[in-house]
Amino acid sequence: MILLALGLLGLLLYGLPIVRYLEVLIPMGICPETTMSLLKDNFTGVLRPWARPEVLTCTSWGAPIIWDGIFDPHVARQKAEQQNLTIGLTVFAVGRYLEKYLARFLETAEQHFMVGQRVVYYVFTERPDAVPGIALGPGRRLRVERVERERRWQDVSMARMRTLHAALGGRLGREASFVFCMDVDQYFRGTFGPEALAESVAQLHAWHYRWPLRLLPFERDERSAAALAPDEGDFYYHAAVFGGSVAALQRLTAHCARGLEQDRARGLEARWHDESHLNKFFWLHKPAKVLSPEYCWCPEIGPRAEIHRPRLLWAPKEYHLLRD
Repeated sequence: MILLALGLLGLLLYGLPIVRYLEVLIPMGICPETTMSLLKDNFTGVLRPWARPEVLTCTSWGAPIIWDGIFDPHVARQKAEQQNLTIGLTVFAVGRYLEKYLARFLETAEQHFMVGQRVVYYVFTERPDAVPGIALGPGRRLRVERVERERRWQDVSMARMRTLHAALGGRLGREASFVFCMDVDQYFRGTFGPEALAESVAQLHAWHYRWPLRLLPFERDERSAAALAPDEGDFYYHAAVFGGSVAALQRLTAHCARGLEQDRARGLEARWHDESHLNKFFWLHKPAKVLSPEYCWCPEIGPRAEIHRPRLLWAPKEYHLLRD
C-alpha cells in the first residue's frame, strides 16, 4: 500500500517515469529451496536458480522462469540436437508492418534464433511477393502463407489465433516439433536458444512483471470469455511471444479463437484482444516454462539491474504511421 501511494504521488507530481523508478522496489518473490532442487527439463538439464537470487526463478506450480545465468547454454544445445528437432517460428507481417519490420526480424533471427538447429520460418502476409529475400543458413527454410487483409489492426491481431490453429493442423504441424509465435515489430539482440523450449511456453510482459496481481491488466468484464476474477491470474503474459509443442499450441489457439468468436457474437471485444484470451488460457492451463522479460524486453523502460542479457527487443512503435 505504501508503494502504491508513493507511485500515485509520483505520477501526480512527475509523470510516468518516476513510477518506473519506484517499480523496482516491488519484490518479485523467492523460489522455495525445495522447488529449486527440482527445477529441470528435457532441454536444459538441471537448472541453477540459486545463481539469480534477486529474481523469481520458479512459479507456484513448479515451472521454471528462465533468466540468464540459471542454465547452461551448451547443455541446452546438446539436448536439442539429441532430439533431432525442427523448430517453427511464425510471424504475421500485414500492411505497413511488412516493410517496416519484417526484414530486420528475419535477419536478426538468422543470427540469434535457435542457432545450429533446424528452423522453418512461417511468414503470414497478404502480399507474399513483397516478402524480402533473406540468406538462410543450412537446415533453415522460409515459407510464406497468404492471409486476407483485415479492416482494422485489432482484427489482424485477433484473426491470427484462427490462422495459426489452421496452420498447426496443416503443413506447419507436420514440419515442426515445437513452434514459437512472435510479433513482427521486434528484433533479436541476443541468443534465443533451446533453453526456451518446453511443452508450453509463456512470456512475462516487460511492463508488468513486477506489478501486484490486482493491478495487472487482465480482462475484467465478466461478459467476456477472457474475463478473470480479481483474485485470479498468476502473471501477465505477453502475446508477442508464446510457444510450445504443436499439440499444446493447437489447444491454445483453439481456446483463444473460440473465445474471440464468442465475444464477437456478444458484441464484445476484450481489452487486449487475443492477449487477453491468451492470459485466460494460461490461467486455466499453466505453462510448463515461463520466459523472463530478458526474452522480450522494451528498451523504453530503461536499464534494469536484473535484465542481464536481452534476447529480443521491441522495435520503436509508430502506431500513428502503421495502423490505418
